Amino acid sequence: MRMRPDIPAGTIHPLSVTSPILANNRLGDGPTRAVPVYIPYGETGAGLPLLVDLAGFTAGGPAHVNWKNFGENLPERLDRLIHEGVLPPVVMAFPDCFTRLGGNQYIDSLAMGPWATWLTTDMLVTVEETFGCGGSGKRGVFGKSSGGYGAIVHAMLHADVWSATACHSGDMAFELCYLPEMPSALRAIAKKGSIEAFVTGFEAGPKYPGGALHDLMTLAMAATYDPDPDPDVFCGIRLPVDPETCEVISERWDAWLGWDPVRMADSHLPALKSLKELWIDCGSVDQYNLVYGARRLTRKLSNSGVDHVYEEFEDNHSSIDYRLDRSLPALAKALLA
Repeated sequence: MRMRPDIPAGTIHPLSVTSPILANNRLGDGPTRAVPVYIPYGETGAGLPLLVDLAGFTAGGPAHVNWKNFGENLPERLDRLIHEGVLPPVVMAFPDCFTRLGGNQYIDSLAMGPWATWLTTDMLVTVEETFGCGGSGKRGVFGKSSGGYGAIVHAMLHADVWSATACHSGDMAFELCYLPEMPSALRAIAKKGSIEAFVTGFEAGPKYPGGALHDLMTLAMAATYDPDPDPDVFCGIRLPVDPETCEVISERWDAWLGWDPVRMADSHLPALKSLKELWIDCGSVDQYNLVYGARRLTRKLSNSGVDHVYEEFEDNHSSIDYRLDRSLPALAKALLA
């Protein structure tokens, strides 16, 4: 059942992308990925701007087109916004970037795989050639949480590909959002005996305690930001803390910090200035402390003369899809300008 059966519905086109770029990653994840694509009612996609949705950790793009209880899925949200005249017609792609470790930060990683390269080449080319959408100056990327992280980092590293970006509650200020999770991860590993035993036990099920998901996320971040080059190390996972005392290992932690958007921004200000639209927001009581990173980043952007929108809203990290009602129209209109 649709929330608004009285308005025209766009079409979800199933698309599958098989790419050698994603083959041979150390997690053993497959190279064939679903990329559902939304086309607005009455359109073919030709000539329309393209927005790419980066899902948060534990999710994948296809999940965002599924039916949603007591609310809209993302295609229904697009239908409503376009029907109301708030959002110009856009094509939206929902790539499946899920991994064995539960999610993605959308950067190239020796262990996780070259996800940034895939998104900006094979995935993008397939969508644009199939539907005639996007193209230079008419591509935007957005996401929330890990997806928000991916969006802001892509804005810095791939501004030649993306012209508009929205980062909703993205991971940043790593010492506030990641370091507090280290003791829990160490306890989980100690209980199972090794990182490999923890991950394979998690996979074996039949269910897992709630906290285990956060521990898995910590391991995924380790495989993303500082993978061990030794091919014999399980999934390339090494933590940036001493396994017995939880003291920070400076070399390891510095590698993580090199991927913190707050720190990265200093080296990528020209790229950020080149964007047609840069949108950042975060809940004022975000339970992962991400609001402090958002404030640090936007202060730095303001001081450096980077044009952007920053909105802080009274909410936490959860169930904030309603924020897309504000960001998506801004991205689409900027891409059409």
